[in-house]
Amino acid sequence: QVQLVESGGGLVQAGGSVRLSCVPSGRTVSSAAMGWFRQAPGKERDFVAALSWSGSVTSYADSVKGRFTISRDNAKNTVYLQMNSLKPEDTAVYYCATTRATRGRLGYVPVFSYEYEFWGQGTQVTVSS
Repeated sequence: QVQLVESGGGLVQAGGSVRLSCVPSGRTVSSAAMGWFRQAPGKERDFVAALSWSGSVTSYADSVKGRFTISRDNAKNTVYLQMNSLKPEDTAVYYCATTRATRGRLGYVPVFSYEYEFWGQGTQVTVSS
């Protein structure tokens, strides 16, 4: 069973930065695609960013392009989401996720929530104006 643990959320002022971390157990970050989603109160869970298992391909939601960066550290078995130039509308619970299948197509970057099997418990990010 794969379990994911996110950390790094908190309260930040608009324009500030936060880095989220996700550590999986029962899985190495270099063996499967990893993604970040977010859910604001009263809204659906939305795609934020994803990284292929090869680590060579990324995908971002238009709303975060140029501000957020997904990356991983294989030695620490950790995936990160660096969030810069934060806006109040970035306020949400952020979830880390990974697919059931490992490896596969090198350039595969899942962007829909149904493509992910395992989810973390989420970490709250609140951006004040």
